[in-house]
Amino acid sequence: MAVITDIPVASLEGESDLFGPLAGKVLLAVNVASECGLTPQYEGLQKIHEELAGHGFSVVGFPCNQFGGQEPGDAARIQSFCTSRYGVTFPLSEKLDVNGGGRHPLYDWLTDPAHGFGGDITWNFEKFLIGRDGRIRGRYPPETRPEDGGLLQDISEALEAGEKY
Repeated sequence: MAVITDIPVASLEGESDLFGPLAGKVLLAVNVASECGLTPQYEGLQKIHEELAGHGFSVVGFPCNQFGGQEPGDAARIQSFCTSRYGVTFPLSEKLDVNGGGRHPLYDWLTDPAHGFGGDITWNFEKFLIGRDGRIRGRYPPETRPEDGGLLQDISEALEAGEKY
């Protein structure tokens, strides 16, 4: 079975290998949007990214415009919004589709029932916790805030697991 870092994803800046520098880290993959009621989660995502980066953790955002047209901007607008409004320093991908016929291969992989976390993405800010081994450890609904105790506990356990690939 493939691992997340095997899937080619371009960065928001157009670099071809978003995951290369993230290999071996615990990741929180989140489909994000700039004009959503859940957009303030960027603040909490940035906070846990900063607090845990030194322990081998990274948030990774995947801008998506499929839910209510809530990510209408181009790459420059998305980057500017995230940086100026929330001080985002975690990696962001190119804008991509998470559901439907144009679903990006990353989301084909994340939502594959074979991983135990299948089913379409329900809304912006749905989260997947990826272990150091590149495999999915958990899936969290959009309403799960970055400071949620259960999510933070799961991240802590993933960081302690120390599995490598």
